[in-house]
Amino acid sequence: MNGRRVVITGVGVVSPIGCDLESFWRSLAQARSGIRRLPPEVAASGGVQVAAPVDWDPSAHFRGPEAASLDRVSQFSLVAAGQALAAAGFDPAQADRDRVGVYWGTGLGGANTLETAYAQIYGRGDYRLRPLTVVMAMNNAAGSNVALRWGLRGPFANFSTACSSSAMALGEAMRAIRDGRADAIVAGGAEALLTPGTLAAWLAVRTLAPADAADPAASCRPFHRRRAGLVLGEGAAAFVLEDEAHARRRGAPVLARLSGYGNTCDAMHLSKPDRDGQIRAMRAALADARLAPQAIGYVNAHGTATVVGDPIECEAIRAVLGEAAERVPVSSTKSMHGHLIGAAGALELAAALLALCKGLLPPTAFLDDPDPACAVRHVACAAEPAEAAQAVMSSSFAFGGSNVVLIAERA
Repeated sequence: MNGRRVVITGVGVVSPIGCDLESFWRSLAQARSGIRRLPPEVAASGGVQVAAPVDWDPSAHFRGPEAASLDRVSQFSLVAAGQALAAAGFDPAQADRDRVGVYWGTGLGGANTLETAYAQIYGRGDYRLRPLTVVMAMNNAAGSNVALRWGLRGPFANFSTACSSSAMALGEAMRAIRDGRADAIVAGGAEALLTPGTLAAWLAVRTLAPADAADPAASCRPFHRRRAGLVLGEGAAAFVLEDEAHARRRGAPVLARLSGYGNTCDAMHLSKPDRDGQIRAMRAALADARLAPQAIGYVNAHGTATVVGDPIECEAIRAVLGEAAERVPVSSTKSMHGHLIGAAGALELAAALLALCKGLLPPTAFLDDPDPACAVRHVACAAEPAEAAQAVMSSSFAFGGSNVVLIAERA
């Protein structure tokens, strides 16, 4: 690590539990779930009944023709990025835009556009697709639209590593700034995959939770004795990352330092998580941040609520934190906003900043009966006041064996 330090100066959020940072945080603080029953026209026939959709009105953010030319994932991305730039007080027109980049992550890109095209071809036999179909559906469209909107001509990268996509975008953006290749980068990710075809595909994997009979909002229960699988969500989260000296010169609000990034591959299995791969990623992030495990004051776990995955992650956390595992709070906010796949890492890093910026630990909602196999220090059911933590850790462990861990510190 060289002398350049990377700070977070702005955050923007579009999520199932709030379409700006403050409303997102209020929902987390109140353990309010955005998971609900899907309308019949969206639910996979006889299968997926619950998800965490965003309450979204494109007309509130885009004029009609513009909204029609943007897939839902790009709409989310533009709004979250705009919020982050505004919060950072960053006007790209006043900056050297050759030194400002975009690093973005998404799992499926323009899934809505692609599914609409398939429905037109195979459902109606009409092959006359919209001229913009390719550029709306392509995986890099969301990040490219962010760069285009604000004229950001610096380094650009688009990551698609399933559930670790946006976490990888943030980690690699941090490295690009450290290495002097940019002064600032808008980094994060988005996902909008709640389409009938995608839901049916996920149903076939057999990792999705059924609707909770008593309360659909409680369908995702990470670490619970009776957990039954993940619930898909959608949304976006964006961060303005800057070289600290650059941020200080312009008087920017500094929320935290992004200081640690661990990136490993299991190389074991395409869908089964690997304890050792997760351990290596967490230790790599700690080494990158030059921190001891005892410095971590909160872990936002990947915590998908799968029967196999949760105990493996808890074992990895205990192995890395050692004696500190008895006191370091752990939670999975997927219990409220669902699993945003490519956007998960960015949204969950935003949640982890609660512990640093708001003095509040977001909970694992509905965790009234923890599984003994998931023996960590849970923040269960309700948010808790946070002790003055030096650093927080956020983990993203993806299909394909891609593990990414991020560490943020007090500025």
